[in-house]
Amino acid sequence: MTGKLYLVPTPIGNLEDMTFRAIRILKEADLILAEDTRTSAPLLKHFEIQNKVFAHHQHNEHQSSNEIIKFLLMGQNVALISDAGTPAISDPGFFLVREALKFNIAVECLPGATAFVPALVNSGFPTDKFCFEGFLPLKKGRQTRYKQLATEERTLILYESPHRLLKTLEEMATFWGADRQVSVSRELTKMFEETVRGTVTEVKTYFETHPLKGEFVMCVAGAAPVEVDKKKRKYQDDEDED
Repeated sequence: MTGKLYLVPTPIGNLEDMTFRAIRILKEADLILAEDTRTSAPLLKHFEIQNKVFAHHQHNEHQSSNEIIKFLLMGQNVALISDAGTPAISDPGFFLVREALKFNIAVECLPGATAFVPALVNSGFPTDKFCFEGFLPLKKGRQTRYKQLATEERTLILYESPHRLLKTLEEMATFWGADRQVSVSRELTKMFEETVRGTVTEVKTYFETHPLKGEFVMCVAGAAPVEVDKKKRKYQDDEDED
């Protein structure tokens, strides 16, 4: 019998969002993998979880996955957690899951905290269809992605860091229009949770004079059908000129 790989969501800020099942799985696992053991230490201590913990992050996941697969094939159960939220959602986890499935190892993801769901629901934008983009490319391909998403009619969800928020809003105004509606949430589930809604220009103006602290989730209204046609023609003309 092989072991099982569990993906265990952890709170994105409020410890009360930890589930009973998540605590049980972490206590029963033969090994816990953490994105940053120092970040996870307070959480594990709070819930009196004393299992072995090893680091599994973007810089070592390819190398460590080989050893973890061997561990699972020996019949040991492994639980993966990230610094906050659900593993593999803009966090390490995807590569390990794919490797485990190659060896027919059972993988189970527990339901739990993730930042984009409350941000989406709070935004007031349509939730029946949405497009999760996570972090946009930092440099190469960034403008191209903006142009590709300019005609997306579904609600867009992006993650952004504090030091890039204003620049991203400025770029949104350039590629998607200053009047596009946006909802920006920060410090979700924490004491200073805040959601700011309005046009791209209005939200940028607000954050120019307010604290840029915490991780940000940006929900952007989908492009209107008329705007889609205009954008398609504009970017097609740009390509023809090139």
